[in-house]
Amino acid sequence: MYSKLSFEDERDYGMKFTWQKDDQLEETLQNFLKRQGVSHRMLRTVKQRQGKVLLNHKRKSLTYVLTQPGEVTLILKPEQSDPAVPPSTESLTILYEDSNWLVVDKQAGLNSVPGPANRTDTLVNRVKGHLVEQKAKDLVPHVITRLDRFTSGLALVAKHRFAQGLISQQLENHQLDKRYLALVEGRLEEEHGKIDRPLRQVPNGFAQEVDPAGKRALTEYWVKQRFGTAATLVEVKLHTGRTHQIRAHFSDLGYPLVGDSLYGGHLQWGMERQALHAFQLGFVDPFTQEKREFHSQLPADIQQALLQLEKLQSEKKSK
Repeated sequence: MYSKLSFEDERDYGMKFTWQKDDQLEETLQNFLKRQGVSHRMLRTVKQRQGKVLLNHKRKSLTYVLTQPGEVTLILKPEQSDPAVPPSTESLTILYEDSNWLVVDKQAGLNSVPGPANRTDTLVNRVKGHLVEQKAKDLVPHVITRLDRFTSGLALVAKHRFAQGLISQQLENHQLDKRYLALVEGRLEEEHGKIDRPLRQVPNGFAQEVDPAGKRALTEYWVKQRFGTAATLVEVKLHTGRTHQIRAHFSDLGYPLVGDSLYGGHLQWGMERQALHAFQLGFVDPFTQEKREFHSQLPADIQQALLQLEKLQSEKKSK
């Protein structure tokens, strides 16, 4: 349905996208673009002269009524780069890149987005530095799947606001397949389970808590390996995207993540942060309708914790 054409070299315009209208349905250009997934926010930028719409290569207003088949093109100006978010030249592990997306393997300890405590070296700063090196016109990265600072693994980044607008529909409909590996304290007995408990922010705090007044949060898990009664390795699928969802849910069950001191976990088996890794990410590319899937290996600290647990179990069995 969506077809990216090229970078637009004309004056200050950036990327352009085109669709073929094949029917004789009478509708405005605005309604046609809505049917293609163009958001209200994106249409508002066109009305604010941050873009333009062409019909068969001729500029038209959004209220123009389509009555015949034709080629509709949307051209957008690049977003204004925020000078308060400087580009960073620190390392970035890129697993996939095209004109619209970056899939990055984020290291633990790196913030996803700038905040009061760090505005110079976050994932956004590093992606911006990468885009500057490419001489890109759009220099406002949009992190689609944010990870906590000390959670490692796959993060999807939209390279421009139109990509963000299209993928946001999949986010709202919970169609992105986000899977994690988590090492939790204790022995989970059920091989498979769902945690369907609403979450809200703790009053005057940063953590999340289960509360009937909170927003719905649904977490699904499968046991991958048990280490006696000490710990359990689980694969986790998020069906909603609440802050700290995995960490808060397992803590509420009585199985906090190893190393997650905020939610009652203990620093043990070499873990100095929560043992949580985003190892799989899948989505349908709205520009090509192709299914894309990516995987990331467990980082060294979690692998080392698993080895220590296996060794402990082996020693117990040998006694």
